[in-house]
Amino acid sequence: MNVSETVRKMIMVMLVAGLIMSIAGFVFSIFNPIIHPLYFTFGVLLTTGLNVLKVVWLERAVQAAVLMEDQTASSNYIRVHYLLRFLLTGLVLVAAVYIPFIDLFGAIFGLFTYHAGKYSLGIFIKQEMNEDAS
Repeated sequence: MNVSETVRKMIMVMLVAGLIMSIAGFVFSIFNPIIHPLYFTFGVLLTTGLNVLKVVWLERAVQAAVLMEDQTASSNYIRVHYLLRFLLTGLVLVAAVYIPFIDLFGAIFGLFTYHAGKYSLGIFIKQEMNEDAS
């Protein structure tokens, strides 16, 4: 899978965030018997994997839209891909509701790994700008 260095960094941050959430869910399950640690981890891993897929898909959609000559077609292409990613997220959450060995709370917490990756991009860009300025 050929992805840019920025997306590769973002994926690594998302995977680390998913691991931290899984460990936190395991620790929390010790004190709260309602949460099954393995099912929580399945939920986190499911949506973390979904987020990785969505980031790669987003990068490819943007690259394809940039190469399009018609601005209306490229904006519609991006909109359609946004809706497809949104629907895929909804389907995964519905699957987490109905599949008994996937915890819905784990799946919801796993969705936040995208935000951890997204916010890390600002840190990476600032570091690159500081390195270029020196």
